Amino acid sequence: MSHRPTFVLVGHCWADRIGLKSAVKRAVRGARVERADTMAALQKHLDGGAVFLVNRVLGGGFRTGNGVELIQDLARDGVTPAMILISNYADAQAEAEAAGALPGFGKSQLGDSAVAGLLSGAAEATVPSSGS
Repeated sequence: MSHRPTFVLVGHCWADRIGLKSAVKRAVRGARVERADTMAALQKHLDGGAVFLVNRVLGGGFRTGNGVELIQDLARDGVTPAMILISNYADAQAEAEAAGALPGFGKSQLGDSAVAGLLSGAAEATVPSSGS
């Protein structure tokens, strides 16, 4: 893959960022991993073809404290980055996917090969088309 995808860790604490960054780096060679702890930081990545790994519970720097609501809001605003909810709760995953997110996973699954496949697939979805 000559494209170097960017993954943005949205609303994750320091300890979770370490595990997520490690999982991304194992799954997608050459991936960049950045973080967004506020709406302003997130907005820098809205049109750059990044993959958003959205925490289910967000801190006060966002327009909502709920990651599913953030995904819904971004989708409603016409923002279409690849978004993945990070949550162990099946109901939250279903809501996020209904709003347009890719299938997600929980932090307890970071070592699973299926998660590596999800991350790799999300990176492939951000590859710019060569026909433009």
